[in-house]
Amino acid sequence: MKIILATSNRHKLSEYQKILSDYQIITLPGIGFTDEIEENGRTFTENAMIKARAIYDFLAKPDCIIVAEDSGLVVDALDGAPGILSARYAGGHGNDVANRAKLLQELSGKTRDAKFVCAIAIIYPDGHNESVIGETFGEITATEQGDGGFAYDSIFFSQDLNKTFGEASEEEKNRVSHRGRAIKQLRERLEKYSNNINA
Repeated sequence: MKIILATSNRHKLSEYQKILSDYQIITLPGIGFTDEIEENGRTFTENAMIKARAIYDFLAKPDCIIVAEDSGLVVDALDGAPGILSARYAGGHGNDVANRAKLLQELSGKTRDAKFVCAIAIIYPDGHNESVIGETFGEITATEQGDGGFAYDSIFFSQDLNKTFGEASEEEKNRVSHRGRAIKQLRERLEKYSNNINA
């Protein structure tokens, strides 16, 4: 089964490939999609569906499954920020160092409970769609710990692992991460779809 994954992020692609190893996964460069998608939804799920719909429309009646995600960090003491703005929290897009620095500054003197959220939108060839959500809980550390992972991993202390995602191996992180949990749900949906069309 072929999946178009609406990302150009190699870190995200790697996590999908680990769990969906028996699927052919093609990213945006592989289909020649270079447009900017305006993510103007109010939730992770809305933004994921906006991306998936843009790719579905671009391909015009695709014979494959479109998968898109939106994910981010939700901090209780900051009323859910950075939230859907996680990748551009400090301005720009993907400036991980600046994003972490801004978050640590804004959390000074505040409680540090947090969670990562990953929403995945799925559009099937016939156009019907659904979504899944994965979450993982922890807290924000006062300093960076570990040099693995990306984005906020070095300051997110996982309740499941008792260490930051930056200190965890790729296998450890994939087992408990928000994205790992969402992709496992995605896999269940894909298997159900495959069974239905082959019945």
